[in-house]
Amino acid sequence: MNEFIAQYGLEVTGTVASIIYLIYSILENPRLWPWGIIASGVSIVVFYQSALYADMGLQFYYVAISIYGWWYWLSGQATTDSGDVPIKPVSTRLLIKLFLLGVIIYFGLLAALLNIPALVDIASSDLPYLDSFTTAASILATWLLARKYIHHWVFWVVINSVSMGMYIYKGLYFYSFLFLVYTIGAIIGFYEWKRLMAKHEA
Repeated sequence: MNEFIAQYGLEVTGTVASIIYLIYSILENPRLWPWGIIASGVSIVVFYQSALYADMGLQFYYVAISIYGWWYWLSGQATTDSGDVPIKPVSTRLLIKLFLLGVIIYFGLLAALLNIPALVDIASSDLPYLDSFTTAASILATWLLARKYIHHWVFWVVINSVSMGMYIYKGLYFYSFLFLVYTIGAIIGFYEWKRLMAKHEA
């Protein structure tokens, strides 16, 4: 039992916190943000131990954007009669801007992953190209979530599917299961937010 806890304890903790975070996300509940902070804090350690440095760095961003999202959802940015921040679609213009920004972030991360480990004498990053892709896309998707754009769920379907394959390759089986749940949850979340958006508009 102690050996299991030592090997998988952090993964299990991160997985449970992340599933709670996902449930609250689907329900459009602000409680998602503190659970996101907990999940990200645990994941920093897990990804460092697995030499997935872009994913590790992403968790620091998740902590910061979770604080921002928590504030944004509760800070009086609401424009609906119920007092909620409204769910909204992504415009084509914003999507183009996000794509260009994502390309810049991707190549910046890739350059860092290919060069920095040797400079600071740590293990080379595994799967740097996929790691950079999922990290860059996740940065954009989490910002979209913080601003309540419904199409962040579409981003997550792609990101979570790729991430699941990465974690299977790395032997992070609890996180692989988590991202399978995330992929299914992203599909459910999209249709639930679509229903909630129609309800708010009505």
